[in-house]
Amino acid sequence: MSEHNLTRLRRCGADYVAAQQQGGLRAVEAAIKTHVDPRAHWFLPHPFQEQADASAALETFWQPLFTTFPDLKRRDDIRIAGSFEGSDWLACTGHFVGTFRAPWLSLPPTNQLTFIRFAELMAFEGDKIARTYLLLDLIGTARQGGIDLIPKSRGAEIIAPGPADQDGLRSNDSPGAQTQQSITLINAMIAGLMSYDRISLESMHQTDFWHSDMLWYGPSGIGATHGLDGFERYHQKPFLDFVPDRIGGDHVTRFADGPFVASGGWPSIRATTSGAPWIDTPVPAGLPVTMRVIDFWRRSGDRFAENWVFIDIPNLFHQCGIDVFEGLGT
Repeated sequence: MSEHNLTRLRRCGADYVAAQQQGGLRAVEAAIKTHVDPRAHWFLPHPFQEQADASAALETFWQPLFTTFPDLKRRDDIRIAGSFEGSDWLACTGHFVGTFRAPWLSLPPTNQLTFIRFAELMAFEGDKIARTYLLLDLIGTARQGGIDLIPKSRGAEIIAPGPADQDGLRSNDSPGAQTQQSITLINAMIAGLMSYDRISLESMHQTDFWHSDMLWYGPSGIGATHGLDGFERYHQKPFLDFVPDRIGGDHVTRFADGPFVASGGWPSIRATTSGAPWIDTPVPAGLPVTMRVIDFWRRSGDRFAENWVFIDIPNLFHQCGIDVFEGLGT
């Protein structure tokens, strides 16, 4: 990506996000009209699914969201820009914040402040957003209202913080050497994950890529943990028991911006269920499943120090014949 394109991309992204930070449906509608190609595809989490254009995304997702959270505002913790396979990308994560005033997805209103954790990947063509991939932690949203759509997390249930160095909103060009070091590290780490021998977690050599005191901010249902040991105990081992043949890394984008990396796939993982439970939920064996995933990493020195992880858990359970929203009513 040229320096001119990167500067333009950051400016367009900042303007688009600023309208959502301002709050109100009209501001979001105006921002979409200005910055999004009207034919843009929106890849949304279960149960919203893919929407063919901006008009459908407004009707299906944004308008109901603001009906439920009329004072909704957006708060980004990380916003980075880069390129992948000839396309320009902006990646963001943070929270939508608002008061839960009306039913949404069969969840009853709480009339309380609610945080909706999100991750977003946006592909640009010229000055317009041509594709958006958005994941929400809907399990965590429900849990703030006292509703457990799935069993409790093994890890900690927290409002995920921003980067420890508070440098996630990248408004200036990052040194090329920093960016290259980050993308080299993530490619090596993912190659390590794919070397799993289905016997030992050590076969993936993940100690080569993570600080011993790393922080892993998983989605609600899995939770957050401190240190590689906790990550392996609360997420990696139960997940690989559930889908030991998983093949991942099929990303729509994977890029770095200084010490930060973003990636995501729709889906990025394909696997077959083993019959082992996942998140303490029984799942039949032999089911082909896919996973929609978005990740953000922060590198410190020669290893990763933090990882923000988003998985479309309702979609994965839906493929297993489990509707996490069933029986809630409105």
